[in-house]
Amino acid sequence: MAKRNCPTHCGDISIPYPFGIGPNKDCYFDEWFEMVCNQSSSSLYLRRAQLEVLNVYANGTLRVKNPIAFFCDGYRGQQPVNLSGSPFVYSGRHNKFTAVSCGYLASVSSEKYLVGGCRSICEGTSVSPEDCEIGVNCCQINIPPHLSVISTDIEDDDRRGREDTCNNYAFLVDQVWFRNNFTASDFSHNNDSVPVVLVWSLGVDNTSVAVFHRFMSNDSRAYDDPKPYCKILNATSTYTRQRLVCYCPPGFEGNPYLRNPCHDIDECTDKNICGPLAPHCMNYNGTYTCYRHIDGGKTKIKLILIGLGAGLGLLLLLTGGAWLGYRFLKKRHTIKRREMFFKLKLEKKISSGEVNVEKIKLFKSKELEKSTDNFNIDRILGQGGQGTVYKGMLTDGRIVAVKKSKRVDESQFSDFINEVVILSQINHRNVVQLLGCCLETEVPILVYEFIPNGNLSQYIHEQNEEFPLTWEVRLRIAGEIAGALSYLHVSAAFPIYHRDIKSTNILLDAKYRAKVADFGTSRSVAIDQTHLTTLVHGTFGYLDPEYFQSSQFTNKSDVYSFGVVLVELLTGQKPISFNKSQEEGKSLATYFITSMQLGHLFEILDAQVVKGGSKADIIVVANLARGCLNLSGKKRPTMREVTAELEGIQMSEKTSNGGQNYEEVEYVRTESIEPWDIVSSSTGTGPGLDCGTSSSLNEIPLLPFKSW
Repeated sequence: MAKRNCPTHCGDISIPYPFGIGPNKDCYFDEWFEMVCNQSSSSLYLRRAQLEVLNVYANGTLRVKNPIAFFCDGYRGQQPVNLSGSPFVYSGRHNKFTAVSCGYLASVSSEKYLVGGCRSICEGTSVSPEDCEIGVNCCQINIPPHLSVISTDIEDDDRRGREDTCNNYAFLVDQVWFRNNFTASDFSHNNDSVPVVLVWSLGVDNTSVAVFHRFMSNDSRAYDDPKPYCKILNATSTYTRQRLVCYCPPGFEGNPYLRNPCHDIDECTDKNICGPLAPHCMNYNGTYTCYRHIDGGKTKIKLILIGLGAGLGLLLLLTGGAWLGYRFLKKRHTIKRREMFFKLKLEKKISSGEVNVEKIKLFKSKELEKSTDNFNIDRILGQGGQGTVYKGMLTDGRIVAVKKSKRVDESQFSDFINEVVILSQINHRNVVQLLGCCLETEVPILVYEFIPNGNLSQYIHEQNEEFPLTWEVRLRIAGEIAGALSYLHVSAAFPIYHRDIKSTNILLDAKYRAKVADFGTSRSVAIDQTHLTTLVHGTFGYLDPEYFQSSQFTNKSDVYSFGVVLVELLTGQKPISFNKSQEEGKSLATYFITSMQLGHLFEILDAQVVKGGSKADIIVVANLARGCLNLSGKKRPTMREVTAELEGIQMSEKTSNGGQNYEEVEYVRTESIEPWDIVSSSTGTGPGLDCGTSSSLNEIPLLPFKSW
């Protein structure tokens, strides 16, 4: 819906406010939202961004034309528009980076960083969406959210590609459009663009806040209030400004930016919305209810129909009480609907014995709202791709961490249920304890024990005079992490693979003991099961190369990720660095292994390690890390063996004066370990660099990324 007396369409494209067509400046919110309509061609453009618009949606997205970059003999094609400073960013949820090439390395970068890459195999000449999904002649990967600058590239890295080196294309594309509409004929020099989805929001300034002040989010609003509400979203690591977004309340629809009441959605138009036990539907303002007839058509649920068959006298007597009861029941019904999905999923897990119900408390939403001061921004402990963690105090005085998901979709529900299932089975001093969950809210909420001293990454990579990471402390923390992983792999009721071990997922409690956290992507396996076959999931720099190639995650994949954390503790360096020279490589694992092979180990160690550890013990730990990083999973130690080795070093340090002399200890002689780096070979989802591979790529070796 556009503003009154403003153009509503350009050809077949509707123009909802805050977008609008001039010359009346009141028709659009600010100059970024001004559009120009070419009447002769019915083409619509964002005037300032100079983008042709294909569709505009009031839900915060719009679809625009995005250039296809054509690469030939060193020529780098047209790149996506730079959106810096605008209210628009490229949608990580709707778009995928796509490369039509084979045998060459295609990559996509943000303004500062490389965010991903892929390579496909050559087979025939056909190109289709199905080919891209399996990595034949075409490959795709997801991009991170909130990027405003994107550049694409296809490199000839001396791999065997097609003889026609000019038939290479790279572009960002709306994955729904690509899956349903793209054909081989679209790959031509004549077709220079494809649709891409942008996310838009209003910038937070005095004007926007003043305009939408009366609609700012109020958790105490009535369930049937049609007034729109707005929220201010804080800046993130990838999105540098605060954003203001507005919504219609649940059960209503309309354009919330017009500052007019939204209108009710009649859910009863969906004939399948009610189940067979209560097949009849009654619509209400903002909600609905299901009921069934008995005894020749008499209704069973009389509370919702009070007064329809009664006389005027009875209505006068019961109006006050019935109205209060009606309001109470409708509000309760809304809460019950939110609970239903979670309960069905959890009940299935409970009935199968996968959830230890004695360990999981069901919290009331009001209890958690009170404990976090209505999820006050001052209570935020941290934010990530999956949600926000708040500090809360329960009525019994316990301090807890309350994790509230950011969005509601199927993957979020699955991660929520999975984390409940996994953590209900775990009882270990070095694993964060799940206290319970809340089923009454629209988004999943989990409640954990409060871990007060942040994560391990902060202490490794930032100066902290209050708690310096001495050699003894690093050795102890490494042993605690290893012990927790050994427990998950061997001693839990079912073997559990964490699948996202990294220093930011290791928390430190009040006594600075390590606590392994974030089990949203973890998986339990049968005792006789050796691996999981999944879409490749992990964080760039920690991802097991063998898992990347085969899509088969084993307990040795966790060992590789632990090896990267161990190298972080030894060197004090980040898993991916953009400050090293090309010769050294960007991967810490590669840099560490290469330095050991060249005899430069003590040149790259952290000063605290060199100062506090004996050379003999340092070399033993370094060789242990090197073993964990072996490209062959079969040749890596188990976490039980790693734990035993670290405990042995700790014991020897307590009972000796430094162990053997440096000259008496030699490096472990193993076969050469190549400095490989990881690049996706197909599609991916999830935090960090998540990527997926198809079984057809299992025979293709993981190749070094020479440009790093």
